[in-house]
Order: sequence, then structure tokens, then C-alpha cells
Amino acid sequence: MAKTLAGTQQKKEHKADFGREKIELLYEDEFIAVIFKPSGMLSVPYPGSNNKTAQAALEQLMRKKGTYNSNHRPFVVHRLDRDTSGVMMFALNQDAQKKIMENWQKMVTERLYRAVAENPKNGFLPESGTIDDEIAYNAHNIGFVPKKDDHPALNNATKKAIHAEKNANRNEKSIYERNLLIKNGKPEFKTISARTHYKTIARGKYHTLFELSLDTGRKNQIRAHLAGKGYPLAGDENYRAQTDPFCRLALHARTLEFTHPYTGKTMKFEIPEPQEWLETVQQNSGNIPAVWATKTQRTHNHENKKDIYNEFSGQKIPSHKKLSKMDFISRGKYHK
Repeated sequence: MAKTLAGTQQKKEHKADFGREKIELLYEDEFIAVIFKPSGMLSVPYPGSNNKTAQAALEQLMRKKGTYNSNHRPFVVHRLDRDTSGVMMFALNQDAQKKIMENWQKMVTERLYRAVAENPKNGFLPESGTIDDEIAYNAHNIGFVPKKDDHPALNNATKKAIHAEKNANRNEKSIYERNLLIKNGKPEFKTISARTHYKTIARGKYHTLFELSLDTGRKNQIRAHLAGKGYPLAGDENYRAQTDPFCRLALHARTLEFTHPYTGKTMKFEIPEPQEWLETVQQNSGNIPAVWATKTQRTHNHENKKDIYNEFSGQKIPSHKKLSKMDFISRGKYHK
């Protein structure tokens, strides 16, 4: 089974609302709406995708309530990654969208995330601090912190970028091409500044629960910054996480506090992350190998397979179907 198919299959089997995720409307007035977006749902549409989005779900909800019209409908002001859950805001007219986006940094007074990350092999981060590594983006538009000697692979996409630079036809460049710099005919990753503040909420044998806030809102910022320090988020297939204790990406936008763009009133919305996250970290019970990190990724129907062996330690691991029916303490007995 291909890597991405393994992760998708795991979610299908263990995520009760897979493909049927629903938003929760937390607040709506003339100018803004605040929602809770579940993990697994896109924030906004992108070209070529027919997947359900939080923006479309909010529009549908407003239609049912009778509050939707051509002058009162959702407009995007920020995004959450598809597999990130949490609190999101939408503007409800174009003027509000413009005003919010132009004043986002001043308007938003607190935006907190919680994340469960795998512990590094060597050396822990201090209990709190700031990560300000610059971020680049690869051919799949996934953010990462490049090392000093990292250079784009000379593949077809990169060759196309070099050709596009020679033709100076900037309007037709792909996202990847726009993420590259071509110097003297040689490609380099273009980097952008990013600042993430973090503090440790709990640290266990295998995982750490972080609280994070952002000075910049770069795509994949938290995931790239923590992975760059040796802390891939649990359940994060793109950043080579080895565990998936919650059958989802362990990243949650917990708190959004802001000054209302029109009334000036301070508003705060907070949805806690699942309690299981803290318990799993404290009980050292989340070191369950992810589907893509075990031999099951090379089978076609791992749900029906007999117990397998963790390829990292040789320890016997029950099937994911059996693991999903265990409590988190029992599951934790099977680790690398």
C-alpha cells in the first residue's frame, strides 16, 4: 500500500465522521462568524478539489438559518490546515474581509494552539522559547526548515522552473516555481521568515504536549518548525512521524481572542483539545506505530491481518483494529 493510501485507509477505519465532518457555529453577527472546524476538513476550496470545506459548510448553515444572501456570506480571512482542528473566523462581507485582513496582527490579541509532538532522539528544547527558523516549500507545497546544504532536486518540476525563469513569464509560474529562486541558472529554495513561540505543557517518555502561538501565519508553520527541531507532530505522515495514537494530526487551534473590527469589543473563543492528548503524554501510552511506519503499509488489507511485529523493535503489535478497541493505557503497552 502506498504511503498516502496507508494514512487515508487508517482514517477511514478509525475516524467515525470520515468524509462527513461538520462544523459548529460559535458566533455570527452582521460582520463576522466564528466556527469550530473539525480535523479532516479543508478550510477553503482550492483549484481542482471537490472536497467539502468549512467555508461551504458555513454557507450551507447560514442558508438553513435564513441569514445568507449575496451581501452576507462567508469570506476567508485566515486558514487552518486540513487535518488541524479548532477555532476559525470568517468575514461576512467583502468590506469586513478587507478590514480584518489589513488589521489582523493588531486585531488578534491571542491565538493559541496545542500540539502533541514526538520527542527528539537527541536533546530537548527548553521548557519555553521561540523558534524563528526560516521556512521553504517543496514541490508538494509542504513547508520545511531547510538545512544549509539543502538544494532542490533537479527533477522535471525544477527544470521547468529554470526554463520559466529564462523566459521571465512570471504570470504562468506554478506554486513550486514561485517558491524557488534561480541564481545564475541554478535553483535554490526561497525562504520566508517565521516566528513560533512555544511552551511545554507536559512531557512524557515518548511525546510532549506544547502550547504555541504565532507571530507569522505561514502555511505549515507549526508543523515545519517543530519537525525542524526533531519534534514531528504525532500522526503527521508528511513530516515522517512514527506514531499515530489519535488517528489524526495532533494539532488543534484552541484559542482565538480578538477585538471586534466594528464594535471594538474584546471577544474570546476557546475549544480545548481532546483530554486524551494530555493523558496519553502523561501516561507514556501513545507510542503506537503509525500505519505508514510499520510493515502494514506494504499490505492491502491490514485490518484483517493477524498481529504484526513492529519493524523498529521486533515487538509483537496487535492489528490496528484490535488497538482501536483498547483504552489508551492498554494501547500504550505496545511501543517501539
